[in-house]
Amino acid sequence: MKRNGLILMIALCLCLALRAEEGMYPLSEIHKLDLEARGFAIASGELYNPGGVSLIDGIINLGGCTASFVSPDGLILTNYHCAFGAIQSLSTTDSDYLRDGFHAADCRAELPARRYTARLIESYRDVSREVLAAAGKRMSPDERGQAIEEKIKTMVAAVEKANPGRRAEVAEMFRGKSYVLFIYNNIKDVRLVYAPPRAIGEYGGEEDNWMWPRHTGDFAFMRAYVAPDGRSADYSPQNVPFRPKKYLAIAPQGVQAGDFVFALGYPGSTHRNDSSHYLAFEEEVRLPFAIEVWRWLIDLKGKMSRSDRATAIKLSSSLQGLWNNVKRSEGQLKGLKNLGLANKRRRQEEELRRFIGADPGRRKKYGDLFTRLDQSYEAMGRRARRDLTLSNLVSSRVSMMLGNAFAICEASFERIKADTRREAPYMDRNFDLTEKRMTQALRDYHEPAEKAVLGEMLRRAAALPRENEIAAVRALVGAGDPDKAIAAFLDKAFAATTLKNAAAVSALLKKTTAELRSLEDPLIQLAITLYPEYREMKDAEKRQKAVLDPLLARLVDARKEFLGTDFVPDANGTLRLTHGRVRGYSPADAVEMQPFTTLAGIAEKDAAHPGSENHGAPARFLELARSREHGGYAHPQLGDVPVAMLYDMDTTGGNSGSPVFNARGGLVGLNFDRVYEATINDFAWDQSYSRSIGVDIRFILWFLDKYSGATRLLTEMGANR
Repeated sequence: MKRNGLILMIALCLCLALRAEEGMYPLSEIHKLDLEARGFAIASGELYNPGGVSLIDGIINLGGCTASFVSPDGLILTNYHCAFGAIQSLSTTDSDYLRDGFHAADCRAELPARRYTARLIESYRDVSREVLAAAGKRMSPDERGQAIEEKIKTMVAAVEKANPGRRAEVAEMFRGKSYVLFIYNNIKDVRLVYAPPRAIGEYGGEEDNWMWPRHTGDFAFMRAYVAPDGRSADYSPQNVPFRPKKYLAIAPQGVQAGDFVFALGYPGSTHRNDSSHYLAFEEEVRLPFAIEVWRWLIDLKGKMSRSDRATAIKLSSSLQGLWNNVKRSEGQLKGLKNLGLANKRRRQEEELRRFIGADPGRRKKYGDLFTRLDQSYEAMGRRARRDLTLSNLVSSRVSMMLGNAFAICEASFERIKADTRREAPYMDRNFDLTEKRMTQALRDYHEPAEKAVLGEMLRRAAALPRENEIAAVRALVGAGDPDKAIAAFLDKAFAATTLKNAAAVSALLKKTTAELRSLEDPLIQLAITLYPEYREMKDAEKRQKAVLDPLLARLVDARKEFLGTDFVPDANGTLRLTHGRVRGYSPADAVEMQPFTTLAGIAEKDAAHPGSENHGAPARFLELARSREHGGYAHPQLGDVPVAMLYDMDTTGGNSGSPVFNARGGLVGLNFDRVYEATINDFAWDQSYSRSIGVDIRFILWFLDKYSGATRLLTEMGANR
């Protein structure tokens, strides 16, 4: 018992020491924090004030990224890579905004970004009691999972009916334990205003991605529009700029090394409260599988992109996402292995097991916890490779053609169900969005790439061992040569399919299963034969979640008892606060990274990489950088304009585009990345190596002023010199 007490004291001390910096705090936690002690020079009500106006009213969820209002006329600042989909979809060989950048002379010249919506949080409330009340004590895991899912969907539908034009979401904060209902104002007309050339917005390319030192001008501007009466509306020339309750104030003086900074944003997901089983699964199964597939796709699409500019534009958005995912995943895999994180978590769980075993009451509550976790993950591991293969085969992110065929097939099964029993994409509230996503994606259809990708995924599926085979693929290839059978299928399928046509896709989404079965479209027929196995897989995943959720809820409770303290829920796409300081780090022995890069560094990189695809800033930009025309934007100690900066805030995917504030709430930067060592942040945070990267506000202002002459934007933001 003495040893357990000592362990508890050490764990508690470590926890308290880390809480000074680690943490993505949800809205419900902000008022509990001693902000002044942490370095803030503003009160909690200035951060979040449910009864008034606060900084949070200026923060936006923009298609999975974060963004912010920076003017009273709905001007939005976000990352270049977050706006990339809009820039790419608007680009042609004649108007190549990817290569040349985009600068609207006035509001009339701003272009619709049709794949984008801007979400502003309006309110939230804890609904844990209501959600969990739907699950009866005598229910099986399947029944429990179904009851909770239906309760959430019913709740969301009721809230949206009572609040026309708003979107509602229920977020699971601690799995199986706590749930929060968020209501958002959902603005559907978003337009592109300004983007630098890609040679600036992605300077350094994939070579520098997730690395430091970084010199990337990863920023862009968009604007939110609404109907003249202020309601959210689809794009129309009659729409007017949205007037936000709050827009952020630019702090053109920026920050210096050691200064306190904080960010507000929508981090995607972290897994710090998961068990060692999850970490082992990521290290041994999912990450290696994903990296292998993504690397193959990058190689294929990269080669095709070099054939001509039109192809490069079509494939650029897909390639950007693939490169970003694969490098992050490689960093995570390296971190998991180098840190031995799964084993560390196992050792922590062994201490927790002993803590549980030392007390009869704890044994009664938690005694079977780890045995049941072992069993659940063992079952998942047995089917993992088949499930991953099948999921990728029918994903539109891998194969647009089969992915769309499969969505059409799935819609025919789902749309006949009661609305709250449907899969989310096919519910009434989402169905128009699903159709729009599928039809708009066809703009990037490139048949040689589609054919090659689907062929490769079918070959991988056909190569699965008999005990894990996908029956529909086995039937397609038959007993002969799989390569010949797949090649023959592809030739026939791509010659016969109507899925290349947006109007045909829209029409097919409304057809019944019987009507689809009568069609002579090989891709539709393959999707129909794949559907039963996919449905079986999804049902197994739902059963797995229904079993795991209460186990993980108990794991959280056991850890709280062991540590004697609460801790922050994992990130889950909801608004969070994080804070830290501007500081460098040491990634290796005798290597010391400084927290700022400068214009001079871009000129140095360009000179060191002549002819590089990654390092090739525009000639006029280099002239300005070398002429030292700083225009009052220089860092006082560096004597140069800072481009990017480092800070030890706790961020992850989804924090891209998060505004970086000084202690007084002034906008000093724009978060866009982490260093390579910090890709492991999703699983563990450490002050020694967890660093995030942002564009310095002084570079953004300098570039608008000196390179683009974008005085309209500077004036609108109140940032003229």
